[in-house]
Amino acid sequence: MEQLEPYDDLMGKSHSERRPTPQPQLKGDVILNGNAGYEEARRVWNGAIDKKPAMIAYCLDAEDVIEAVTFARSRTFPVAVRSGGHNVAGLSVCDGGMVIDLSRMKRIDVDPVRYTARAEAGLDLGEFDRATQAHGLATTMGVNSDTGIAGLTLGGGFGKLGRKYGLTCDNLIAAEVVTAEGKILRASATEHPDLFWGLRGGGGNFGIVTAFEYQLHAIGTSLLVGSALHPYDQARDAMRFYDEFARNAADEVNVDAALVTLPTGDRFFSISGSYVGSHHDGERALSPIVQFGSPVETRLATVPYLEIQSSGDGLFPRGRRYYWKAQFLREISAGAIGALLDAYARAPNTSSLLVFQHVGGAIARVPVSDSPYANRDAVFDCFPISIWDDPADDNANMRWARELWSAVRPYSTGGVYANNLGDEGQDRVREAYGENYARLAALKAKYDPMNFFRLNQNIKPTA
Repeated sequence: MEQLEPYDDLMGKSHSERRPTPQPQLKGDVILNGNAGYEEARRVWNGAIDKKPAMIAYCLDAEDVIEAVTFARSRTFPVAVRSGGHNVAGLSVCDGGMVIDLSRMKRIDVDPVRYTARAEAGLDLGEFDRATQAHGLATTMGVNSDTGIAGLTLGGGFGKLGRKYGLTCDNLIAAEVVTAEGKILRASATEHPDLFWGLRGGGGNFGIVTAFEYQLHAIGTSLLVGSALHPYDQARDAMRFYDEFARNAADEVNVDAALVTLPTGDRFFSISGSYVGSHHDGERALSPIVQFGSPVETRLATVPYLEIQSSGDGLFPRGRRYYWKAQFLREISAGAIGALLDAYARAPNTSSLLVFQHVGGAIARVPVSDSPYANRDAVFDCFPISIWDDPADDNANMRWARELWSAVRPYSTGGVYANNLGDEGQDRVREAYGENYARLAALKAKYDPMNFFRLNQNIKPTA
């Protein structure tokens, strides 16, 4: 496979003899290895990722993307596609190939009459939410404001509104896609419907989506939230309460939870719920959260939706080192609680977390065959998150997350959320898609038979 760096140096040519480095002709910028700004351009959200692409192609529109794809295909080197760069496994950057970067494609058009939005793929969640909230509208959109909308949507898309309105991909109306052949297609329920099916959870396997059209919902500009912080010696009872409360909650309720450690070293179990609907109804629905047990801190208040959507940003800043492994649960059994508390007590630092994301509700009522996202019977996404700064601590932090994951594995459904997958092998990719995998592989053979888009949670084309 031809590499673009260090080019002619490999042939022993002097600096004066080198020919100009080939590169795609874009309206946007192309940054080569060795150019000014390259070191910053190659970095992604996870500071543990240290890959060196030959070039980063900053595209300004779909035509730029077509040019980049055509160029990369002609050179036969690998392509990574980047929007927000939040992928924990670092799949939005590569060694020796091209990064097709969409982060400068940020146009969004909101139709407050039809409750729709057309959004280019370079937008992050915060930018999307600010544009839709100007009209009191929103759709399911993640939990960290600097996450890219593209990767989130293509992998499924969890968020505070999911139990009421479904996954992000369930709210996708249409998509503009550049294929591996360098063609641009519109995919919807009536145009290339097979491709549209694959985009709603099948990841970046079928092309580069340059724009998304979403269904929006009128939610106002604030939600009622309720939260409680329980001491670690009361965490077992609090986790039992959380399990029962979450499994029986109305669709309007989203209640996430986490085992957390304060800078003092004190550990707690945190519960945080929100209600999509009237604040009066929300108070009745969320009050059990603040009334249970003897929490050291509680809150029941109306909070701006934009503040809710960015409330976790401080926990996950760009540049720190991250590692996690995820799995789905239908319940948090007594055995799972014991395993979690025992393993979390050995967390390697105060930044380490054990997170529960609440799913189910409207998500569970969509037939499994309606989209690639197959794990609709889950109630919780459960995953340890290691966060650290010193590369010398890599092994200890990754080992802790793997051990915690393994301890809970007997209590899981066996499934996994594609957007939470690391470099875990093909079998784990199959577990993300379950009974839909064969259909996805056939779709891959139609739209990308040479597996050009392979630096992802890859679905291999059927022969």
